[in-house]
Amino acid sequence: MGWLLAGCCALALIGLSEALSVTQIPRFYGVQTNRNVGIFCILRPNLPATVGWFKAHVYDEDPKDRVKVEGERIGFKHRDHTLNFLLNITNVHVEDSAVYFCKVNNTWGPGTQLIVLKATDLSMAKYRTMLKDALIFIQGLLLAAAVTAILLRGRIVSEKTEIIYEEPETDHIYEGLAIERCDGGLYEELSVYAQADDAEAPWE
Repeated sequence: MGWLLAGCCALALIGLSEALSVTQIPRFYGVQTNRNVGIFCILRPNLPATVGWFKAHVYDEDPKDRVKVEGERIGFKHRDHTLNFLLNITNVHVEDSAVYFCKVNNTWGPGTQLIVLKATDLSMAKYRTMLKDALIFIQGLLLAAAVTAILLRGRIVSEKTEIIYEEPETDHIYEGLAIERCDGGLYEELSVYAQADDAEAPWE
């Protein structure tokens, strides 16, 4: 009799564990704003149950801090004996981004992360790209002008320095001096009239 009761309890536990198997489809959503999103909560085996839906900022947030999902854009659908098995969010907004969990009795689903991004305006994106390219071009011109101005200033300073410290030309060393002649010879020929080393100078 005892073995029979133990077997019945084991079968009951197995059936209970199977009833608590909860999965979610899909596990991730990445959509733009104003789209509709549906998240399924699947029970195995398919037993009569009522599904509750909650959301959190992250997966590992304390279950006590998860907030019940509700609002005007929130809808639920039923299937067979399962109530609210589908969570439907219409015209999603950026603030709808969260991790959504379904709950059956005391068993939580694994969670589905929803990320909502703003729709990109192609014309505005093209305008911003052109504006960015124009700014880069203007910056390049300004940089080139600055470098040119620095080089030009350095050249002007260098030319002024050369003018200030210009060496006199050798062709003008003797300008204004009278050339003396000795017996018809130029001053370069004075060595002819130089006295010998042992000769006495006339003033000695």
